[in-house]
Amino acid sequence: MAKRILVTGGAGFLGSHLCEKLLKKGHSVIALDNLFTGNKRNIHHLKNYDEFEFIRHDITEQIMLEVDMIYNLACPASPIHYQYNPVKTTKTSVMGAINMLGLAKRVKARILQASTSEVYGDPLPQFHPQQETYWGNVNPIGIRSCYDEGKRIAETLFFDYHRQNKVDIRIIRIFNTYGPRMHPNDGRVVSNFIVQALRNKDITIYGKGDQTRSFCYCDDLLEGMWRLMEKDGITGPVNIGNPNEFTILELAQKVIELTNSKSKLVYEKLPSDDPKQRRPDIAIAKRELDWQPKIELAEGLKYTIEYFDNLMKKEPDAFEEIR
Repeated sequence: MAKRILVTGGAGFLGSHLCEKLLKKGHSVIALDNLFTGNKRNIHHLKNYDEFEFIRHDITEQIMLEVDMIYNLACPASPIHYQYNPVKTTKTSVMGAINMLGLAKRVKARILQASTSEVYGDPLPQFHPQQETYWGNVNPIGIRSCYDEGKRIAETLFFDYHRQNKVDIRIIRIFNTYGPRMHPNDGRVVSNFIVQALRNKDITIYGKGDQTRSFCYCDDLLEGMWRLMEKDGITGPVNIGNPNEFTILELAQKVIELTNSKSKLVYEKLPSDDPKQRRPDIAIAKRELDWQPKIELAEGLKYTIEYFDNLMKKEPDAFEEIR
């Protein structure tokens, strides 16, 4: 049955792919975005769908809509963006969650919170891979705290609205995700490495490059998100990510190989509070959602490199450094 679905952050990297996925399933979609990190080019092709609508709006302000489902993805998700205005980042997570939960309560909509693996902070070694029962190891006053703690408070609000007001909630904890439509200057490791490699510039490795991440291609991530939203009788939180673990150095070498780049590796000091390991335990997703990622890193990187290569040729201004 077709539904009317709101996607906050709908012009962003993941939000735009989600809007497209939902439209292809026959739903009516409203994309809400303040365009701080989102971009209209990400959703330009969706104008061909009669059931698609874009509204420029900041979720820190209330909005009245009639919808059946809400996917709350709005929030800067890369350090360079969420640290640009840390107070606004926290407001987006906290006030945004309150506003969207209030909307869900009024119209009796099911609502999903796009949370993050950052709620685990820098996991202690005995909690690797990270399970949903782990409470995390987060610095509440660090430079990343605006994002980490904002997302943790949003999870609290979701469960409080669920317990107190019977709001139908879902919480997904997203691990490192990559793919086409990532912001060229978002400072995340995959986009950084690809852009540097395509320009044959030095690839910056922070620390020794032995810190690990688990990289999930966007299509796999969104399939897990959709299955969680469609499943009855589950609130989450549910980890969605790729459990295959790579060092940052291995990622850099793979990108250089796939781009045939002349880039060299340079090493800089590791940023404050940067997690040493990050890998999801996806047992709940496998059991409850029958989900696991399908796209291997090399395949996903090829799609992502192709996107950035084309964008660089069409819109070179998009690669200007953020100041």
